[in-house]
Amino acid sequence: MTPANQHRTGPMGVAVVGCGTISDQYLTNLTAFPDLRVLICADLAPERARTQAEAYGVPAWGGVAEALAHPDVELVVNLTVPAAHAEVGRAAIEAGKHVWNEKPLTADTAGARELLKEAEAAGLRVGGAPDTFLGAGLQSALRLISSGTIGAPLTALSLMQIPGPESWHPAPEFLYRAGGGPLFDMGPYYLTALVAAFGPVRRVSAVGSRSRDRRTIGSGPRAGTEFDVTVPTHVSALLEFAEGGSATTVFSFESPQLRLGFVEVTGTDATLVLPDPNHFDGPSRIEDGGPGRQVAATGTTAGRGTGVLDMARAIRSGEPHRATGELALHVLAVMEAVEAAVDTGSPVEVAIGAPSPQALPEDWDPYETTLRT
Repeated sequence: MTPANQHRTGPMGVAVVGCGTISDQYLTNLTAFPDLRVLICADLAPERARTQAEAYGVPAWGGVAEALAHPDVELVVNLTVPAAHAEVGRAAIEAGKHVWNEKPLTADTAGARELLKEAEAAGLRVGGAPDTFLGAGLQSALRLISSGTIGAPLTALSLMQIPGPESWHPAPEFLYRAGGGPLFDMGPYYLTALVAAFGPVRRVSAVGSRSRDRRTIGSGPRAGTEFDVTVPTHVSALLEFAEGGSATTVFSFESPQLRLGFVEVTGTDATLVLPDPNHFDGPSRIEDGGPGRQVAATGTTAGRGTGVLDMARAIRSGEPHRATGELALHVLAVMEAVEAAVDTGSPVEVAIGAPSPQALPEDWDPYETTLRT
């Protein structure tokens, strides 16, 4: 099928598929960026799509088929649950649409490879969350690293420790099944930041555990409902990077002691404490043996959807976009390798590499109109 964007100009037509919790953050931004036009909201539950469409001034709502058939939709923003990412993404490709998938890119690397292969054959693009690394916080930190502020980067430490999302999430079951757990739920933010700083991962070692086989929903209309846990809820991994350096990482749904957004990179001259990789802003801190100094972030802090906009502008200009499907595939491959290392107790090679994303210009403005008819 002919790509939906061929020979088109002006703002890019977007469909948002999947109108759950995360859609609020996306819709807030996508409807505010003048280079995008959100034309339809879609969901398996049409009333949920209608609610979001009416809340954000989107002109149409319906099911997935209606979104994919919309003649002016060029880019599908796929916010469905991870198990549906591949199916919806491939359907978008078959309909001639570019696709942006929420993280993880798909449930497994086999599905992700097939999605990227089909997109390439169709002349279409795939992008994938997280796009937090495009925010002012991490972009500013990455500029400090690339400029040599801490010397040559050597090692990193990242920690993500919480008791578990079932205390606040009204339907957390999918976070404790295959494709979930702290590794697949939160890992993409931390791993994408580390890959952006060090380059692709070549080998991992890991251990994992699960404290209990059932958990209880703590809020919402189903509070008190028990559900099964089938994945490790605590994972510790050692990453070795292809270009040198290593990182120690912890992802846990087991800790009453909260440690969120902790990432530090140590170089030959200093240590850089990065802002939370799940956020788009925040200062960095340099520790070099003297008084630590804070460096304010510069750049866009618009939030989720930044990568979608960068992708749309890149499609129009014929330039590469930054939050690519290939980058998301590599991060997925790293998580699968960590999972395999937990199961086997042995180091696992990561066979899939990744391109290094280009820096986002400091003056990049999501609210500027750049795509004109």
